[in-house]
Amino acid sequence: MYVPSPMITRPATAPSRPASTWTGWGQWLALITMTLDHLTRYVLPNDWQLDWAGSSLGRIAFPLFAAMVAWHGLFNTRNPLRYARRILVIGLIAQLPYMMMPRASDAFILNVCFTLSLGLSWGAMLNALLEHHRRRDVGALWLVLATLASLLAWQWLGDWVEYGHEGLLLIPLFMLAMHRLHHTGPAMPQRLAAVACAIPALVATGLLNSRPLAKSFAVATSLAVLGLAAGAHRLTPAVPFAMPRWLWLAWYPGHFALMALWVWGLALWE
Repeated sequence: MYVPSPMITRPATAPSRPASTWTGWGQWLALITMTLDHLTRYVLPNDWQLDWAGSSLGRIAFPLFAAMVAWHGLFNTRNPLRYARRILVIGLIAQLPYMMMPRASDAFILNVCFTLSLGLSWGAMLNALLEHHRRRDVGALWLVLATLASLLAWQWLGDWVEYGHEGLLLIPLFMLAMHRLHHTGPAMPQRLAAVACAIPALVATGLLNSRPLAKSFAVATSLAVLGLAAGAHRLTPAVPFAMPRWLWLAWYPGHFALMALWVWGLALWE
């Protein structure tokens, strides 16, 4: 899956913006684990018995991508909706090769870029509504009505995207947790409130998977990212080999296209 890096428009000296050096490591880890998951699911023979890799290391990818999208949308761009549109474009390009992958079900599902784009749009909208409410530009009634309307949209859209309702929830919950963890004060009640805000994101991550092994890897990934938001981002060194932009842009649709050619080529050969 592809997550474009946003255009960073906030001043580099802004005190409310945490260091994002960890995302350089996150890019490599997310692409490697995603590719491992897809290879074991779609390409490698079943008699190799490598499904354990997709059910363990492969479960790191989606929470990590969702966390990077939430982080950039919250801290690194003034226009999260433009960022969401860029992810959506990649999803549109990748949809055809994604649909060519063999699946147990024939149901039409939109690839994970749609999940990420819609989740970011939802989180950005709720964040903007809350900000307007704090400034008293939006009344409580409008806030409640808009939230209810977004929940109805979430209920409908969750049946059409990869990772379903839990996947759509993850980015808004990450944004809430990251904001509270990063801006929490030293007082114990504030710290406890921040921890309480992190729990829903961990629960949603756990609900993405049914197997205990998969749950543990996914939840551990989310827990690590929330730890970065709580302050560990300061300790992360820069990645020694930054991922080339062309690779980051092309990998999600490109690797699906290559796998589709491989799978269909083998089917024709047989």
